Amino acid sequence: MIDLRRLHVLRVVHQLGTVTAAAQALHLTPSAVSQQLRQLARELEVPLLEPDGRRVRLTAAAHTLLGHADDLAARWEQARGELHAGAGGTAANLRLAGFTSSLRTLVVPAVEHLRTHGPDITVRVMEIETAQAYGRVLTGDIDIAVTLPHPDGPPLDDPRFEQQPLLDEPQDLLLPRHHRLAERASVALEEAAQEPWVLPAPGTCDHHDISTAACAAAGFTPKAAHEAMDWSAVAALVAAGLGVCLKPRFVRVPDELAVVAVPLAGVAAPHRRILTCTRRGSRNQPHIVRGLDALRSAAAHATEPVERLRPVG
Repeated sequence: MIDLRRLHVLRVVHQLGTVTAAAQALHLTPSAVSQQLRQLARELEVPLLEPDGRRVRLTAAAHTLLGHADDLAARWEQARGELHAGAGGTAANLRLAGFTSSLRTLVVPAVEHLRTHGPDITVRVMEIETAQAYGRVLTGDIDIAVTLPHPDGPPLDDPRFEQQPLLDEPQDLLLPRHHRLAERASVALEEAAQEPWVLPAPGTCDHHDISTAACAAAGFTPKAAHEAMDWSAVAALVAAGLGVCLKPRFVRVPDELAVVAVPLAGVAAPHRRILTCTRRGSRNQPHIVRGLDALRSAAAHATEPVERLRPVG
């Protein structure tokens, strides 16, 4: 009989790319991970690792095995859901994660919803950027991750995950209150092509990729004059006239800052699609069902009409 835990180790090595990264995610030593894979190879009588310079890589046989391992993992997640649903009414722990700006708009309201409608569920919230979320969903550290489409992330039909749309959030142009475009009802993004921009540093968070992709679609590369991630800091830089930026519509900035959020014009105006990501087959587990329902409730509330977009402060 094959030990499913060894298949799980193989899947994590594939997701994270190295034995060392997989060991860290699985709370094992690299030697223990290597031993698990060697034992699995002996049981199956096929090599699973081969040298690749100073590192190792998965063999063709290992990639064939991964397809079956993904199917088995999904069936096991489905079985867990049926077993827990049949047990009925048992307390559960839900591990819910999201990228920084999703916490206030979606994750925390979802937790508040669960406290009211699901007091038997204990929720642990984790702040994590999308690029790191997939590995932790796969290892079981996270049950539900609120994510954004990511260039290095898995495709929507990846057999390891179920990714479903949660919210389409428009992007507005955040400007100083006395900017030449601040009184406009809407603007085209390319009108900000010559402006200095406030952006996160490359590789630090999802918003950098969203902003640069939107600007590229509008025909220009933004000139990053300043780097900041925290929205209060970003808005303070904009209020001081040091640059402009894209701001997701439901992100709040301090009221006292003299900034204006102007909607972007056109059918191709940028937005960010927010997703939920779970392990494939796990969405019928009662605590995950309720967590997803709470997130959908939070998303519906977030999209209710607001008083006004301009000014923000």
